[in-house]
Amino acid sequence: MRLQNRVALVTGAGSGIGFAIAKAFADEGADVAINYLGYEDEARTLAQAIKAKGQKAIAVRADVSQSADVQQMVQTVVQQLGRLDILVNNAGIEHDTAFLDLPEEQWDKVLGVNLKGCFLCSQAAAREMVKQKRGRIINMSSIHEDVVFICHADYAASKGGMRMFTRTIAQELAPYNITVNDICPGAIETPINKTTLESGGLVQELLEEIPLNRLGQTADVAAMAVFLASDDASYVTGASFRVDGGMSIKGGSL
Repeated sequence: MRLQNRVALVTGAGSGIGFAIAKAFADEGADVAINYLGYEDEARTLAQAIKAKGQKAIAVRADVSQSADVQQMVQTVVQQLGRLDILVNNAGIEHDTAFLDLPEEQWDKVLGVNLKGCFLCSQAAAREMVKQKRGRIINMSSIHEDVVFICHADYAASKGGMRMFTRTIAQELAPYNITVNDICPGAIETPINKTTLESGGLVQELLEEIPLNRLGQTADVAAMAVFLASDDASYVTGASFRVDGGMSIKGGSL
């Protein structure tokens, strides 16, 4: 039980990678706050399953791009679960839109959720972690913080920004024993990739870019999150960890 007596908040945890991380944290002994905006039923079902095991869990609705929502969410976590030790900034969105057709509203929405949301949640959580002189912040980035992602200029910009945000606040928060790292998934089987996964041709193209010749599972990403949240990673901060089956080794663009 590597996360015994810890309290974690995972944003965007109603499905996909966030859901897997919240479940893995609970399996390692943590009490968990499951943030959602969509997938309410799934978030509440997971919270009930965790509580059935004798641990604490809550499902908290919040739009991470809205400061008032974030402040209320963190306050709720601290009030109901007693503290906040681990934050995973997992909430994120993406759209497939050519740059010349990319509307300003979409740019603002993607950067608002993916990057501003990361900032708002990290700041609110860190203010609690500073009080206890300990904390873990894990940002869910992407291999596209480095690898070009055609028709996803807004998404790639948000993840590139997340990388430098992670490194910068890691240095600022180090004196408080708060570590900050990011995880960079590659091609992972999640609901957001449903269209791609239903096309055999596109899946085959992806597999040709992955040296390990398989799509990643949400459990692969969750295992890395557990490591970074645990005492095993106490001397790790400001780093990016690629969970991509080697996809980024080839570089280029997708």
